[in-house]
Amino acid sequence: MPDDQLSRTFAALADPTRRAILARLAQGEATVNQLAEPFDMSLQAVSKHLKVLERAGLISRGRDAQWRPCRLEAAPLEGASEWIDRYRSRWTDRFDRLDQEIKRIQEGQDRG
Repeated sequence: MPDDQLSRTFAALADPTRRAILARLAQGEATVNQLAEPFDMSLQAVSKHLKVLERAGLISRGRDAQWRPCRLEAAPLEGASEWIDRYRSRWTDRFDRLDQEIKRIQEGQDRG
């Protein structure tokens, strides 16, 4: 697997558990135990997901005495969003042309 930031971001986002963890962290910091609560998996499994997210730069872990809160880091998500936006206009243009072609074909069938 390529080791660039965009590839790490998309690889981390490919898993629904990790996306759910990010959605929870979008509401604010949380501990591993808090993040693990809604999932039917071990703390070790949740920790593995957190390591993937951390390697991708999508989360960071702080330290406040015994409390190690996880927090969302938005920069990699912004990078992924920028990459998607570059292609969005191309996709939109192609879909618009396809829609026009479908309408032209349908109009031709209605006349025939």
